[in-house]
Amino acid sequence: MEKQDPAHVVIFPLPGVGHVNSMLKLAELLSHAGIKITFLNTEYYYDRVIRHSSDGFSRYMQIPGLQLKTVTDGLPKDHPRTPDKFTELIDSLNLAIPPLLKEMVTDSNSPVNYIIADGYMSHAIDVAREVGISIIYFCTVSACAFWSFHCIPNIIIAGELPIKGTEDMDRLITNVTGMEGFLRCRDLPSFCRVNNPMDLQLLLFARETRLSVRAGGLILNTFEDLEGPIFIGPLNAHLKVRIPEKTHSSSGLWKVDRSCIAWLDKQPKQSVIYVSFGSVAVMSRDQLIVFYYGLVNSKNGFLWVIRPDLISGKDGESQIPEEVVEATKERGYIAGWVPQEEVLAHKAVGGFLIHCGWNSTLESIMAGMPMICWPSFADQQINSRFVDEVWKLGLDIKDLFDRNIVEKAVNDLMVKRKEEFMESADQMANLAKKSVNEGGSLYCNLDRLVKDIKMMSLRPQNC
Repeated sequence: MEKQDPAHVVIFPLPGVGHVNSMLKLAELLSHAGIKITFLNTEYYYDRVIRHSSDGFSRYMQIPGLQLKTVTDGLPKDHPRTPDKFTELIDSLNLAIPPLLKEMVTDSNSPVNYIIADGYMSHAIDVAREVGISIIYFCTVSACAFWSFHCIPNIIIAGELPIKGTEDMDRLITNVTGMEGFLRCRDLPSFCRVNNPMDLQLLLFARETRLSVRAGGLILNTFEDLEGPIFIGPLNAHLKVRIPEKTHSSSGLWKVDRSCIAWLDKQPKQSVIYVSFGSVAVMSRDQLIVFYYGLVNSKNGFLWVIRPDLISGKDGESQIPEEVVEATKERGYIAGWVPQEEVLAHKAVGGFLIHCGWNSTLESIMAGMPMICWPSFADQQINSRFVDEVWKLGLDIKDLFDRNIVEKAVNDLMVKRKEEFMESADQMANLAKKSVNEGGSLYCNLDRLVKDIKMMSLRPQNC
């Protein structure tokens, strides 16, 4: 009998740390299941990871059946590719990628059976339909954020956008079904904070989300006890269950500083709050000083990730202030980048001051770690509202910012309300772990995805 070639899947994330890391985890899981994977990075993103990270993509390059390829994003090298330029990136990708993707999936030497594309890559649907192969969307934000994006046109039609000023921020939004009783203007995604309902970025998110219905399926990286019944995540937990013999780490843009683990080893149990604002968000020097005094005045230990590019400002103003470095030595530790999942699992850590990016939020939930949320952009505002108001896993301090608020929030989380938050976080972590263990709902969902992909490889193409 002629040997059947393995199913071949092209996975293409948006070129951002959160998008790439979550989709790399899926790529590893599918490779482990015997599926051939071609994982696409843009040249700019790939080069930056290789240049700045200590391990780059080296671990993924060693996974059998998984190959990494690069494509252009169509932008000039000196383009900043920052969140405020998101529409320019998407527009450029929509022009540059379709012909490259079509050429790749129609290569007769390595036929492709399936495309798994990022939820903001609607151009991939047209390619898949043209060549006659299946496509699934991978939405890397939370289900609650995805639904709020989907409802943006309804919110605009109802006159609930634009927001009319700071006094309007606590007005309830009533046109996101299921969130009518608690979703405020300030909890909408950051791109909703515009004066013009025809703002390009606002319309882009709404358009791309609505186009997701054209795909053959949708993957959301979450679990039903948290958000609903149709998901396969958390992917980091799947990896630990299905490939327990491997050390799993994320591919980041910065060199990991492991010396923080030795420092944590010397700290009392649950005495340290871990502070990290992700891989993209920036803050002013003044904001950093506010956080610093709030942390120090709380008298709790803290491990603080301060990326080389975290502080915005003119030349000479972006360095960590010397007084922060010196005073931190008494009860804190500053690192440029850390092994986050290992830190969250450490016995010395008792809370997470977080930007509420979805990957970090899921990792915190899996670790049973209560959170203080200070969101920056995109889906982070709505995630932080759910952490506080719906899931009761921490405190949301968005738009409330001074050193006294930071100090009070840290003490509430780490001391005054510690048992309350720890109990809620432990319960949610147990539900998440149960769902990804063998026989659990998410374990079965992932098996169904693998089976579906393998079945597609048996069908004739272009039919």
